[in-house]
Amino acid sequence: MNPYSSLADDFYINMNLSTEMDLPSSRETVLHYFEQIQKQYPQMRNFYARDKNDFILEEDKDRGAYRWCSIEPRRICSGQVNPGSVEETLEQHRLTLELAPYALSVSPLDCEAMDLLMGFDFSYRGNHNQLIAEALGVCPALERIATIPGATIINYEPSFTFALDDECRIQCRFNIEPRTNAYQIRTNEFQEEQLSVYVTARQYGSLPPNQTYASMLDKLWDVCRDVVDNYVIDSVLQPLARTIALD
Repeated sequence: MNPYSSLADDFYINMNLSTEMDLPSSRETVLHYFEQIQKQYPQMRNFYARDKNDFILEEDKDRGAYRWCSIEPRRICSGQVNPGSVEETLEQHRLTLELAPYALSVSPLDCEAMDLLMGFDFSYRGNHNQLIAEALGVCPALERIATIPGATIINYEPSFTFALDDECRIQCRFNIEPRTNAYQIRTNEFQEEQLSVYVTARQYGSLPPNQTYASMLDKLWDVCRDVVDNYVIDSVLQPLARTIALD
């Protein structure tokens, strides 16, 4: 079972591999790559091009839980929304990475950056920025500013990035993305939109000689899981859920 599905309205794990060199974009190469993925996941049957050189293969989205992957000029992406288990999502990401060297000529040297993102979306109709401040508070040095009489918080996007090695090649970023704008606050007309919490582990630069993309994926997953399980659930996700429920 997915231990994260009850923490937010939607949960997803995305993987992005950014390359230094342009990826192949010929018809035969792109279709062959997606055909290999479709053999493993037959329900991924919606194929289309976005813009000129962005290609997407995905499952039907209307079920609320679906897989997707894409090829961009210099990026390979893979994701699953509301997965039944974390491991099935990681297996999908491993497949896309294991196919890349053979189907798309991607070498471990060709890595500009590799990301693994855990995302949590909360549906909320109201001022997302105010909600974040109420649920999580603000930095002590800014508490007085947040209580200026008559002031309304219109932008509050907490973000924190830290390195996990001396060379700063392995980093992790936590950030919250509200989707409320000043017009909505001014008119007091809010749509139900997604407030997103992201935890992203990133490897910068070419992989070490003893690493594959699949093994690096496992390393990034260990980082994401540790940060979410030990630092984000109790301090961020649960307070947001409680504050939304009380609104």
